[in-house]
Amino acid sequence: QVQLVESGGGLVQAGGSLRLSCAASERSFRGYVMGWFRRIPGKEREFVAASTWSGGNTAYGDSVKGRFMISTDRAKNTVYLQMNSLKPEDTAVYYCASKPWTGLYSDLYRNNYAYWGQGTQVHVSS
Repeated sequence: QVQLVESGGGLVQAGGSLRLSCAASERSFRGYVMGWFRRIPGKEREFVAASTWSGGNTAYGDSVKGRFMISTDRAKNTVYLQMNSLKPEDTAVYYCASKPWTGLYSDLYRNNYAYWGQGTQVHVSS
């Protein structure tokens, strides 16, 4: 059973930064994709970023490109989401997710992840 535990959420002022962490259960994620999604109240879950476990392929949602960066630390079995230049519209619950990768770049964006964390709240004040 894959377990993903997010942390690092909190309250930050607009323009500030936060780094989210997603600690994965002890297993090899070689061949897996790690993704970040967010859910804003009243809206559908939104793709934020994804990376193959090796870090060789990454993808970002249009609303976060140039501001957010996903990275993996294979030694710590952890994936990070560095969020810079935060805006009030980034306020959401952020979820970490994982799935086996098909090898298709487009699959990074697809919302068909098999494993999900419990989420961590991010609130950006204006």
